[in-house]
Amino acid sequence: MVFQNEQSLYIRDMIIDFRSDTVTRPTPGMLEAMLKANVGDDVFGEDEMVNSLEAFAAGIFGMEAGIFCASGTMTNQIAIKCHTQPADEVICESQSHIYQYEGGGIAFNSGCQVKLIDGNRGRITAEEISAAINPNDVHKPASRLVSLENTSNRGGGSCYDIHEIEKIRELCNQRNLQLHLDGARLFNAMVARNEAPIVYGRLFDSISICLSKSLGAPVGSILLGKKEFIHKARRVRKLLGGGMRQAGYLAAAGLYALQHHITRLSEDHGHAQQIAKALQGQHFVKNIMPVETNIIIFEVSTPYTGRQVTEKLKEKGVLVYAISPTRVRMVLHLDVTPAMVAQTCAVVAGLRLDPA
Repeated sequence: MVFQNEQSLYIRDMIIDFRSDTVTRPTPGMLEAMLKANVGDDVFGEDEMVNSLEAFAAGIFGMEAGIFCASGTMTNQIAIKCHTQPADEVICESQSHIYQYEGGGIAFNSGCQVKLIDGNRGRITAEEISAAINPNDVHKPASRLVSLENTSNRGGGSCYDIHEIEKIRELCNQRNLQLHLDGARLFNAMVARNEAPIVYGRLFDSISICLSKSLGAPVGSILLGKKEFIHKARRVRKLLGGGMRQAGYLAAAGLYALQHHITRLSEDHGHAQQIAKALQGQHFVKNIMPVETNIIIFEVSTPYTGRQVTEKLKEKGVLVYAISPTRVRMVLHLDVTPAMVAQTCAVVAGLRLDPA
C-alpha cells in the first residue's frame, strides 16, 4: 500500500519487484496513447499504428524497414532463420540469450549449430570470433552468422565498446558473415555510453530491440534490417504464427515508449548504483559484477545460497531472481521509485541470514 501526501511518499507493506524489467505496467500517458490508436489489420498491412512504429524505429536507426513482433525471442529467431540455412553455424557468446533462454530455437527453427565463445561478461571480441570461424571444410558446418547481445543480461548489463563492434563488423565483411544484434536492452547501452542509434544501424545487418523491457511497453519487439530482409522476415513471422491483427493498440505503447522513455533510463542506472553500493560489504555478498546499466548481479557468499537470499528478501517485500545456485539478479525499471530504492537499501542493510 502507498501512502502519499504533498511532501513525501511512504512505503509500507509494498512488494518491490526487481525480478526483471518486464514486470512494468503502462504509464498513464502510454495508456492514453493506446486508447487513441488508429488500428487496422496488420497482416494486411493496414494497421496505421504498427506501420508508424515500424517506420519510426527504422528511421532512428537509419535502417530501411522494421517488423513488429510479439517478443524479443521471436525477433531473434526470425533473424537467425532469415540469415542462415540448415546446417549453418551461428557464433555467439556462451551466455547469450539466443542460446540460454530461447528454448533451443536455433536448432528447432533454423536447423543450425551453435559455436559458443566464453567471453568477458557476455561480450566477445573480433579476435575470438576470428578463431571460431570454421574453415571451408565439408566436415564442418558453414560459419554464417555472428550474434552479439548489448547489453548482456547474464553479463550484468555490460555494454560493448563501439570500437570493438566496428572491428567485428570489419571481420564479418572480410569473412562473408552476417552480423545480428540482440538489442533487448540496447537503449540502456546507448544511454550509458552516450551513443546514437544511427551508429548501430550502420554496423549490423539486423537489430532486435525490445519494447517491453526497460522501455516499459506491455508487449512487443521490433526487428530492423533492409527491406528485402524484412520482407522475408514477414513470411517467417507468419510461419511462426506471429501475425497479429489489430496490433496497433500494442504498437502505440511501443511508439510511446520510444518517444518518451529513453532518456529516463539514466534514472534506472543511478538506482542500480545506489543498491549495488548498499550490497557492498554485506555478509551474504561475495562480490558484485560491475554495474554499468540497470542490472545488478551479485555472487552469494558461502555458506549461503541464491535461493536463501531470494526467499529472505521476499519476506521483506523485495523480489529478486536467483539465476544460479550462487548468483542473484536485480533489474531496475520505471516502476521503481526513489522511495522504493531507499526502502530496498534499508532492507539490504538490515538483512541477516543464518547459514543454510
